[in-house]
Amino acid sequence: MTMIADLIDGRTDPLLIADRGAVRVVILNRPDARNALTRQMRRDFAALLAEADADAAISVIVLTGADPAFSGGVDLRETIAGRAAPVEPNPGVALRRVAKPVIAAINGACITGALEMMLSCGFAIASDRARFADTHGRVGLFPRWGQGMLLTDAIGVRRARQMMLTGLPVDAATALDWCLINEVVAHDTLIARALELAEAIAMTAGDHPLPFRLHVDMLREIGAVRAAGAAVIERTMLHRFDEQRGIPHIGKQWDRM
Repeated sequence: MTMIADLIDGRTDPLLIADRGAVRVVILNRPDARNALTRQMRRDFAALLAEADADAAISVIVLTGADPAFSGGVDLRETIAGRAAPVEPNPGVALRRVAKPVIAAINGACITGALEMMLSCGFAIASDRARFADTHGRVGLFPRWGQGMLLTDAIGVRRARQMMLTGLPVDAATALDWCLINEVVAHDTLIARALELAEAIAMTAGDHPLPFRLHVDMLREIGAVRAAGAAVIERTMLHRFDEQRGIPHIGKQWDRM
């Protein structure tokens, strides 16, 4: 049975890839920093996704993190240290630009920006050790990777209000009940299950490429229509936040789901 440690295989780079046939696994690998993404990691992450999307040998992408966390989002030490223009495309946009299916395999804490990343994937499964929180407000930040439109679409405004205004975490069982994720599995079986799902998708893509592509495009278009209005509202609020904080404002990218 494949586990995250098997895919990492002793490597120490902060972003790793491991191919299993037509499936590419992308691993956030800064476990000592809860897999927080530095500015350079965010640039590299976008490039890595674009490369996988352009690779004809890859049909599906799985995104996960080195134990014990999935990710804590951005590296707050960089955020606090300065007010540089945001890295674009941000990880949420980079994920939503990918034409191929992306499965999030949530192995532990999935916090704030990481929650936006998960919601930008096609769907997510989670370990029974996973927990989910949006702490933007608690640390004095405003979501800029699509949280408002994505979280409300996934779990409804009332539950999104609870998560976003309290900053308190929900466990994997609650996340499943709220339709934030698709499945909860035992921690040691998470990667094996993610690969099983990815390989089933890859088989369909290989056997019936035309209807597969049309299904993927249809679902993306439906998601884009549902998110469009919320994206305008979120972008307006983000612009106000940036103006008040003196953050350089460059054209925010709200690519389709």
